[in-house]
Amino acid sequence: MRIVFIGSAALACPTLTALIEDVNNEVLAVVSQPDKPKGRNLNIAPSPVKANAMEKGLRVITPDNINDSDSLNFIEKLHPDLIVVVAYGQMLGGKLLSLPLKGCINMHASLLPLYRGAAPIQWAIANGDKTTGVTAMFINERMDTGDIILQKPVPIEASDTAGSLHDKLAKEGATIIMKTVQFMRENKINR
Repeated sequence: MRIVFIGSAALACPTLTALIEDVNNEVLAVVSQPDKPKGRNLNIAPSPVKANAMEKGLRVITPDNINDSDSLNFIEKLHPDLIVVVAYGQMLGGKLLSLPLKGCINMHASLLPLYRGAAPIQWAIANGDKTTGVTAMFINERMDTGDIILQKPVPIEASDTAGSLHDKLAKEGATIIMKTVQFMRENKINR
């Protein structure tokens, strides 16, 4: 499957790696957030996804606005079958959502509809939840409201921190996206 991957945060890196390692996929390019100041000295640094993609020799673009004409033209010329989004940080507009043949999917780090939007991991811990999980879903033009494809619950242990839970959800998120891509390849997903 011909895939454009869109993501920025470290949560997305296991999914990008899994997509690259699957011989049935061709990751055509990666879209990530522009480099930003980080750390105590505010040195300009790439997002974790951009750094990961560059290490693997992938084409990367970092538009200020993914919905601008340059970004749309770049992605359209790639003719992707699928766009996969994980922890990107910008809303995708209707024109972008219409580009891939099989649609746009997202991995969200909660059991939607619970904890839509930012900080789902932190909210699950702050609220004392015993379980959270990951959701694979089709993307629409609203925040985390698309059709749910697959979900997997993940227990929250008493010893979990936001960091340890993040790492568990990143791993499970990669697994659920890989299952989703496989089902899409086999035409087993109906909206």
